[in-house]
Amino acid sequence: MGTLTLDTGNVDSDVYLSLGLKVKELGKGVLGTPQVLTLLSSLLERSVQKNETVLETKQIKDAITEFDGLRAPAVSIRQYIDRIFKYSGCSPSCFVVAHIYVDRFIQSTDVRLTSLNVHRLLITSVMVAAKFIDDAFFNNAYYAKVGGVSTAELNRLERKFLFGIDFRLHVNVNTFGRYCSELEKETAEGFQIERPIQACRIKESWSNKDDSTTCAPTIAR
Repeated sequence: MGTLTLDTGNVDSDVYLSLGLKVKELGKGVLGTPQVLTLLSSLLERSVQKNETVLETKQIKDAITEFDGLRAPAVSIRQYIDRIFKYSGCSPSCFVVAHIYVDRFIQSTDVRLTSLNVHRLLITSVMVAAKFIDDAFFNNAYYAKVGGVSTAELNRLERKFLFGIDFRLHVNVNTFGRYCSELEKETAEGFQIERPIQACRIKESWSNKDDSTTCAPTIAR
């Protein structure tokens, strides 16, 4: 499947540029980390904090899913997203599409984003997005290594995720543009201070020589 075509007629091209989704005409490409990664991590972090506050305040027991780890990761959401981007080779647009997929999963399953499930939902949704919109992608074993889970677990998570969104993988341009605009507005909210959150024990310095990651086992099997 080809890469997602961005129709700049439907969305202000400045939004695409600010998110790092569009290459400047005279430039050689987007240098450094695309802004979309920073904004997405900030949005997800705020969502996790909000959900966990509600669960704790109202003493609500959240449903346990295959995506829930036994403990929260020490690696922050931002670090995890940066790692996925660095090693997966997927396009920045993948992260917008992955965000859309996660929203669909949450809406159809009533799952709340928490520090126990957000990392597994991220690696699963980005992998699915890469397979659907990018021209080139890796196999599940590679994404599993990047995400710090076993291949067998990622295979299981992928099946659960796809059934959870009822295999609704198509994202039209209007929806993509709307999510881009919402992410761009995150700049006005101000970036959140990332708190370390512990299941994927990923080293802060990820070298090519020793890039092993180990996620805590999930609660649900």
